[in-house]
Amino acid sequence: MRFMPILLGTCAAALLAGQALAETTLTIATVNNGDMIRMQKLTDDFTAKHPDIKVEWVTMEENVLRQKVTTDIATKGGQYDIMTIGTYEVPIWAKQGWLVPLESLGADYDVDDLLPAIRGGLTVEDKLYAAPFYGESSMVMYRTDLFEKAGLDMPDAPSWDFVAEAARKITDKDNEVYGICLRGKAGWGENMAFLTATANSFGARWFDENWQPQFDQPEWKQTLQFYVDLMEDAGPPGASSNGFNENLALFQTGKCGMWIDATVAASFVTNPDESQVADKVGFALAPDNGLGKRGNWLWAWSLAVPAGSEKTEAAQEFISWATGKDYAKLVAAKEGWANVPPGTRTSLYENPMYQEAAPFAEMTLESIKAADPKHPTVDPVPYVGVQFVAIPEFQGLGTAVGQQFSAALAGQVSVDQALKNAQTLTEREMKRSGYIK
Repeated sequence: MRFMPILLGTCAAALLAGQALAETTLTIATVNNGDMIRMQKLTDDFTAKHPDIKVEWVTMEENVLRQKVTTDIATKGGQYDIMTIGTYEVPIWAKQGWLVPLESLGADYDVDDLLPAIRGGLTVEDKLYAAPFYGESSMVMYRTDLFEKAGLDMPDAPSWDFVAEAARKITDKDNEVYGICLRGKAGWGENMAFLTATANSFGARWFDENWQPQFDQPEWKQTLQFYVDLMEDAGPPGASSNGFNENLALFQTGKCGMWIDATVAASFVTNPDESQVADKVGFALAPDNGLGKRGNWLWAWSLAVPAGSEKTEAAQEFISWATGKDYAKLVAAKEGWANVPPGTRTSLYENPMYQEAAPFAEMTLESIKAADPKHPTVDPVPYVGVQFVAIPEFQGLGTAVGQQFSAALAGQVSVDQALKNAQTLTEREMKRSGYIK
């Protein structure tokens, strides 16, 4: 009898261990974009299939998310088992050993179905380090009724001059209709995503081939002056505080004649349950300036497993569910094919049901294919990335420059001063980091 407490203790420990195994909890850090909010609502489908795995979501605004996950992974904090990261972070973090290669997504995942442009940005040395839940470029979304009223026809491939002229023509500030809405909120992935892609089409570069900053060159002056003048004439008030979500809300409530932003927004602006102008939206490629480059970017919001997680197997189970073909069918069954996360799989764009339901499908795919991260600019550069520069320093640099350009938009500093400040702070950081002397 004296051995009984020990046996009971052993059994209890085994039972507790079994319960712990049965209650694996995944903590997922994610962005507060529509597709991820939708995914959270559908998570019951995953937990029903995997009763041993619980999911906890930590949802943040874009700039906050980037700061939190970067700090956590760099310090090996271990707060998250799955992180929502983008095309910028994946190759840098994978090379630093911060991410787990996704090699357990299951036999039916079909990696080869991922769009080559999207998959390529998430692959390092032939290993996939993040799985895309949606991919995007950027394009023009515009109000067909306002264009018709103004006697304007939007070309499939407009120029910046046409866009600027049209924006000013359809602006009616007395009735809170603004010709164009563009990102103004400071952040490397907010206003600088838009402005860097736009600058490419104006012939500007972040750096020349010797890593010398280029904000003191006329192409950047032309880009920023064009943007500030256009937003002053035809943009909404308070534009320096507007990012993706703020401009989405403005467009959906009928206050924007045009919006140049992520192709993923197309399903939201054409959804009659969310958009007051759903039946009055047309699409066009991002504008160009006649120099051979359009102002469109390439991005994928993706799910990755930090190397510090102790739940890599369960995390890959979730990622396989969230980014696989069956998830698209789940969204289609619940909310219609038009609301399936776009831009990741070839099979989606070959699906006649999606083609019929999504009038923006062809333009989205064309925009994604048109982006060229390896040759993003008119003149040669030493970096890859369309709306970002794929170096670790860019996250801080992009946000610092974005703050200068947001201040110029708000009228707090002149365009010339903003560019001068951008040049100075970028030179300082590039010297400190050893790129230039």
